[in-house]
Amino acid sequence: MVDLKKHGPTIALLFTMLVMLSYGIEWVRVTVGSVMDMMLGPFIDVLGVPFFVMILILSSMTGLYSSLVQKYTIDYEKMQEVQAKARVFQKEFREAQLSGDEKRIKKLQGKQERMMQDQLDISKQQFTPMAIILVLTVPILFWLLFRLPPVGAEMTAASGIVLPFVGAVSLSGVAFWIVPAWILWYMICSLAISQVIRKSLNIGGI
Repeated sequence: MVDLKKHGPTIALLFTMLVMLSYGIEWVRVTVGSVMDMMLGPFIDVLGVPFFVMILILSSMTGLYSSLVQKYTIDYEKMQEVQAKARVFQKEFREAQLSGDEKRIKKLQGKQERMMQDQLDISKQQFTPMAIILVLTVPILFWLLFRLPPVGAEMTAASGIVLPFVGAVSLSGVAFWIVPAWILWYMICSLAISQVIRKSLNIGGI
């Protein structure tokens, strides 16, 4: 039997890669998007909610559940403890190097291996919440792609948005460089709400 506690991070990493690869498969995107449209489509078609508002709502939900998943799957106390120890170690190691104390350097090098293992364990902890968040987020992104106005379509109040330093732009258009406007708007909303939630839950950034 597979030890989920031991191999959980590796399984989560592989699953995360699989979910990300599904983005490149059109029939998967369309199928998931059409299923999600049964639940989310009426907000646009029946209630008349503008598309940019739907992005705001869904991205805010993303920020909420991402913060909650990380809050309850990552040991933040241990993470902060490891980070604090790492800062102290780096200071001590630097001082030993500057003073040329070979005996102290050798002693600290032994300690360095243990610290690197602790940091690796903390990094592995992040794979599981990453997989959970992707499972919840990918269907939302597939639906947004499913309902996104066609490139070049006439911009309306429902399909466009006014962005700072960019002006009015279609959500399916490019905001700057190669970044689509809808992705930029989604990221701005999600990051903003997640920062507020992280502050209230007293959890750090990842």
